This record gives sequence, structure tokens and C-alpha cells, in this order.
Amino acid sequence: MIQPRQLGVYLQVPFCEAKCTFCNFSSRVGRPSDLVRYTQALGQEISHLPEFYRARGLPTDVLSAPVDTIYFGGGTPTLLGEEGLAEVVGALRAAFLADAVEEFTIELTPGSAGEPLLQAMRKLGINRLSLGAQTFNDRELRAVGRLHSAEEITAQVRLAGRAGFTNISLDLIAGLPYQTEASWRKTVERALQAAPSHVSVYLYELDEHSRLGQEALQQGTRYHADQLPGEAFVVWAYEWAREQLAAAGYAPYEISNFALPGFESRHNLKYWRLQPYVGLGAGAHSFDGERRWSNRVEVAHYESCLESGEPPLAQLRRLSLSEQVEEFFFLGLRRQEGIDLTEATERWGAGALQPWRRTLEALISDGWLERANSRVRLSPPAVLVSNEIFQEFITA
Repeated sequence: MIQPRQLGVYLQVPFCEAKCTFCNFSSRVGRPSDLVRYTQALGQEISHLPEFYRARGLPTDVLSAPVDTIYFGGGTPTLLGEEGLAEVVGALRAAFLADAVEEFTIELTPGSAGEPLLQAMRKLGINRLSLGAQTFNDRELRAVGRLHSAEEITAQVRLAGRAGFTNISLDLIAGLPYQTEASWRKTVERALQAAPSHVSVYLYELDEHSRLGQEALQQGTRYHADQLPGEAFVVWAYEWAREQLAAAGYAPYEISNFALPGFESRHNLKYWRLQPYVGLGAGAHSFDGERRWSNRVEVAHYESCLESGEPPLAQLRRLSLSEQVEEFFFLGLRRQEGIDLTEATERWGAGALQPWRRTLEALISDGWLERANSRVRLSPPAVLVSNEIFQEFITA
């Protein structure tokens, strides 16, 4: 295992006030008692990590690296409330070297954090908010089951600013039911008026793991599936948003992510740079450079393991050399700066890259990739078909 100089920690809180129709994550609506039990389980996992790792044959070295990023994801982590968040953060600081955390993110939905909670989060060291806005159109919000309004997005950003948060990210989704060119233009314009430091633009893709996706694939009408815009609209929406964001000073540093200078998500960059991170909570994933492992997805199974003193790990896989190089290509090429072949050669050796030389040359020749010295990145036309490009680097 490559000894990490810095570590990211991710905490999964799979509870929401309502389940969005487009959601394909393992989140659910939780009662207050569910949140209390889950908070206790998280604390148990955190405090017993070294022994859990040893029990599953995982090296514990990764746990000794200084933590520079923490990310509370979900779901809606703010549902844990001031007391629950303080309990989990206290456990983190007791278990990890977390005295010099540079970026501490928490996801929230508009309207889920009032001034007292925002102030409490600031005191806990949280310094970045990721706000699930999705759209600034009330009809579109209602269609997918969001409980907030467009005005609440603006109000939440304003309230967060008054509480002292200067690093705020907004998530937007292109391709929701009833979305039109006019409504999407308004969404992007209102997002820019809110003046966040970071904007994520995701493209809605049909998949059978969400209620909306399953209904659309079956050509049904529930969940407003018959009101989804076509693929041409989604392509236009992404390109138009990218142009507007660039004009406003937001640089694209990853396919879906745009930031003002210095406000790129340090934590998420770890995923695309193959840097180590430890995941905590139901369904959370971890990576140490050579191994990937994950916890049980079902909350009840995760909690029962911890209540009985058992490790909640469900899967553990050591990556072969070939798999590590594959990930270097299809994760690294997501970044605007692309990948550095010299860096890969130093890490795995020239022979490890040889099986992909022909693929690289063909994609460069066809105009899907651009090369400058040892650096390779997606060409502009390739961004919207990036999944097809990445597939070229997967051998099995």
C-alpha cells in the first residue's frame, strides 16, 4: 500500500425528509429514533475501526494519516441535528489525526438548516456547504418530490452567508420533468445570482434504480415520467450552463463540477486522483490505493453488526495492477486537466501502461482525446460522450 500523506474521511447519512423520485441512492425517510440509533452506530464504527480492519485483514496504516478533508454526505446529514453532528464529529476527532482539516463539507437541502444549526456547524469546524438545489423552478421541484421551493434555495444561501460560510456549492440537474430551455436558463441565472463558490451540473440519466427512471424505461406516466425532456435538450442544457458558468468565472475542473479559483472540492478530487479515503456509515466506500472496501448498504444490517460488535464491512477487493491502471484512466480523465502519463509510469512502471497504448493512440487520432507532452485529456466533443470513452479503458 502507498503510504498516504493525507487522508479524506467520508460519512454517509442515508436519511432524508422525503425520497426524491430521481434518487438512486440507498437513502430513506427516517424517524427521530432512527437518527439517534444511526448516530450511535456511527460512533461505534469510528471508535472500533482499527480492530474492525484487523479482523478483516485490512492494514490500519491508513488510519494514522493526517486528515485534511471530511465530507458528510447523504441523504441529508443535517437531519442529525446539532447534538448528533457534535457526537459524530467528537468521535472523529478522537479517532483520527484531524487537527488540521482544511475542508469540511456537509450536504444539506434548502430549508434544512436554520441559523442556530448553521452556527453550531461552524463551531464544529464545518466550513463548506453543498446545497442540493437541483432547479430554481417550483413546478420541476414538486414533480420530483422536493419539499423546498426556489425561494428557499436563495434564502438558505443568504442565511449561510450571514452565518459566516464563504464556501457554498449548489447542485443543479439538467433533464428533470417539465424542464424547458426557458426554465433552465432561469435556473442557471438564479444560481449565478446566488453567487456560490462552486456549482455542480449533473445530467439526469435514466436508470432502473430510481422510481422515475424505472417508470420512464417502462414508458409509463407515473412520477411525471412522460414529461422528461429529450436527450437533445440535456446536451444543450449542459453546454449552455457550461458557457454561462465560464463567462461568470467558474472554471470546469471536472466533467460535472465548476468552481471559482481556489474553491474546487478538495475531497472529491481525492476520488479522481486515486488518493486514499475512509468511508463510514451504511453503504460507505473506502480506498487505500490498492484495495476498495465498503460497508453493508442496508441500515438495519449495518446497525445490527455494530450492536453485536461485528465489523460492518460487506465487500473487500484488492485491485490488480491492471485494475489500478484502468481506474487511473477512467477516473483521471474526468478532470479538466486530464492525466499525466509520466506520473502513471512512475507509479506502476512503463510496462503497466503498454496494454492501453493502442487505445490511447486511436482515441487521440480520432479526436476524442488531446495530448500535450505527457498529459492527456478529453477533447471538448468527448465530454458529452465521456462514458463511452471511459469504457474503452475497461478490459472486463
